[in-house]
Amino acid sequence: MADTKDFHLILDAGIPLIVVESSDEPRVLALLLNSAIQRRMSYYEWSATQGLRLGGFGESLRDQQQMRDPEDVLKHIAQTPGPAIYALCDFHPYLDKEPLHVRYLKDIAQQREALGNIVVLVSHQLKLPAELGRFTASFAMRLPSDDELMGMVRKQAQVWSEQNGGRKVRTDSETLRKLIANLRGISHAEAQILIRHAVHTDGAITESDIPEVNRLKFDLLDAEGVLHFEYDTERFANVAGLNNLKQWLALREKSFLDNQEDRPRGVLLLGVQGGGKSLTAKAIAGFWGLPLLRLDFGALYNKYFGESERNLRNSLRQAEMMAPCVLWMDEIEKGLSTAGTETATSQRILGTLLTWMAENPTPVFIVATSNDIAALPPELVRKGRLDEIFFVDLPDAVAREEIFRIHLGKRHLDASRYSLQMLADATDGFTGAEIEQVIVSARYLAAARNEDVRDQDLLQAVERTYPLSVLHAEAVHSLRAWARDRAVPA
Repeated sequence: MADTKDFHLILDAGIPLIVVESSDEPRVLALLLNSAIQRRMSYYEWSATQGLRLGGFGESLRDQQQMRDPEDVLKHIAQTPGPAIYALCDFHPYLDKEPLHVRYLKDIAQQREALGNIVVLVSHQLKLPAELGRFTASFAMRLPSDDELMGMVRKQAQVWSEQNGGRKVRTDSETLRKLIANLRGISHAEAQILIRHAVHTDGAITESDIPEVNRLKFDLLDAEGVLHFEYDTERFANVAGLNNLKQWLALREKSFLDNQEDRPRGVLLLGVQGGGKSLTAKAIAGFWGLPLLRLDFGALYNKYFGESERNLRNSLRQAEMMAPCVLWMDEIEKGLSTAGTETATSQRILGTLLTWMAENPTPVFIVATSNDIAALPPELVRKGRLDEIFFVDLPDAVAREEIFRIHLGKRHLDASRYSLQMLADATDGFTGAEIEQVIVSARYLAAARNEDVRDQDLLQAVERTYPLSVLHAEAVHSLRAWARDRAVPA
C-alpha cells in the first residue's frame, strides 16, 4: 500500500517519465498494473524479447516482431492517444548514443497534456540523458520491513513443513533475529531467495546459516566496487586479551543492531604489525553476528581521473546495501596517506570518505586498522569521525599464555602438556603472529625427528626468532609512547 501511495503522488504531479531502478521487476510491474486499474488507464509492457503487450494479459499488439524494435514502440507511444502507462523494461541500452530514442521520449514528455501517456523505464540501473531530467521523476520500491521479512520466513517454513510430512523447521528466537537483521536492505524477491536457501537446505535456521546468507546476499547485490566478502569471521574466544575492547563492544551491541540514533560508528585499532588487529576485526563481526566486508585500498586507486573516488563511492554504497555489517579498512594509512605523488587523489578519497562517514544513515560499523598513526590525516582520527581509538599493544604475559593455548589447540596439541608460563616469559616482546610462527617452527623441528612437539622445540624456535620489537625497536617504542596518553588500551 505504501508503494502504491508513493507512486500515485508522482502520477498526480503529472510527470511524464518515471524511472524505477529495481531488480524485482515482477513486483514493479504488478504495482504499475494495479495503479493503472485504479486510475482507469490502459497499461502496456514492452521488452526486447516480447515486444509490446497489453499488461496483465500477455497479449501482443500488432505484429510482435515489429514492436520489438525500440524505435517502433516509442513512435507508437508518441502517436497513440492515451491515457496509458507504458512500462519499458531494460530500455537503458537504447538510450546510450541513440539520439533518436532520446528525442522520441522528449516528444512524449512534451505531449503529456495532449496524449496523456506516461512512460515508466524499469531497469536494474538506469541513467537518463541530461535533456530528459526536467521531465523525469525517480521512484524506488520500498524494501521489506522486519515484519514482512518475518512473514516471509514463516511462509517458507510452512511450505517446507507441508513438503516434509508436517515436521517443523528448527530455529530459535536469537537466530531468527540475526537472520532478519541480515536480510534488511534487499528486495522482496532477493529476500525470498535467501530465506528459501536457509530453510530448505536442512529444515533448520541455525547460527551456521548466517554467514552463508550474508555471502549470498553479497553475491546477489553484484555491485561494482572493490569490496571483498570475508566468509571466515572469528570468535572472541580465539582472541587473547583485549578485555577493554570486548566490554566496549558488549555495551554497544544492542544500540548498533537496533540502529538507534546514537549507535556507534566505528573504531580505529592502532598497533604494531602482527599484534592481532586483523583478527580482532574478524572477531567483532563474529561477536555481533554480522557480515564482514574488507575494503581493499590497493585496488581502489585507478590511473584515470575520478575513477578512484568512484570506486570508493561504489564500495560504500555496497556496504550500505549490506547493512548491518562491519566494514574493515585494513592498514588505512596506505590508502589515505598524503605523502608521495598521489596527494591530490588521496585528498579526494579522504574527502569522499569523511563525507560518507558524516552522512551515512545505515548501520555500517567501521573497523579501521593502522600501524602508523603519523601517516593518518588528523581529520580522520578526531573525535566524532570514529567513536574510539584502541591501542593493541604487545601482549603481556597472561595474554601470551592464552595465545599459546589458542594456537596449540588449533593444531590439536594439548596445551596442558606444555609449560605455558615458561614459554610466555621467554616470548616477552613477541606479537601474537610471532608466537604462532614459533609453534609452526617447533612442529617442523619435531616432525624432522618424527616425534611430538616438546617445550624444548618451542624454546629453540623462540631463540631463532627476532621479534619486530627488536628489529624495529625505535618505531615500536615511538608508537607505544604516542598511544600511552592518546588511545584507550584494548
